[in-house]
Amino acid sequence: MTTHALPAIVREDLEAGLQALALDPALAAPLMRYLGLLLRWNAAYNLTAIRDPREMVGKHLLDALSMVSYVGPDAGIGSLADLGTGPGLPGVPLALVHPALQVVLVESNGKKARFLREVVRTLGLANASVAESRIEALRRPGEFQAITARALATLPQILAFGGHLLAPGGVLLAMKGARPDEEIQALPAAWALRALHPLRVPGLDAERHLVVIGRRDEAADQGGNLS
Repeated sequence: MTTHALPAIVREDLEAGLQALALDPALAAPLMRYLGLLLRWNAAYNLTAIRDPREMVGKHLLDALSMVSYVGPDAGIGSLADLGTGPGLPGVPLALVHPALQVVLVESNGKKARFLREVVRTLGLANASVAESRIEALRRPGEFQAITARALATLPQILAFGGHLLAPGGVLLAMKGARPDEEIQALPAAWALRALHPLRVPGLDAERHLVVIGRRDEAADQGGNLS
């Protein structure tokens, strides 16, 4: 399936979502190309359980874009590792929005990694690359200003897998549904909550939060913003 085969309502949903998020409407074109690739490859590779393109717009694309203001140069983050990215979420949409953000898509599944390399090539994402590796085996310690994960694991598990990738002052930006208070309470002693941001995903009536975690010794003087 190509973008030409997608119903017009799919692009309309995407454009309405971009407007609601105050994002450049020109992003619709590359995001539609990405969606077309995802739909075509999903038929053979089972990259995501969601099959309906309108559902993909809300639950994948707009969901990923809901965190866009917390990454990129304006947010003080120029490098990001997307851990267990699967079909490239949220890393690919974030790379499209922020050309100056260097994104590494970390994925151990070979079929998904092949898809991601095709996405990077087809979309001309000069600021994105693919690391076909288990997270804990990625030998790039201290290289990233942020790591992110979406529907991957608990906060303590994510830090155990990928905490070594963070540079001094770096943060975990974890996408969660309802407030993960129990996971926050279970954080390892070396890590502390920096902020907890409610996210608004256009068209989705569901709780979403961005949890920001940093090293405790670096976060001691910064406090936590729980709103």
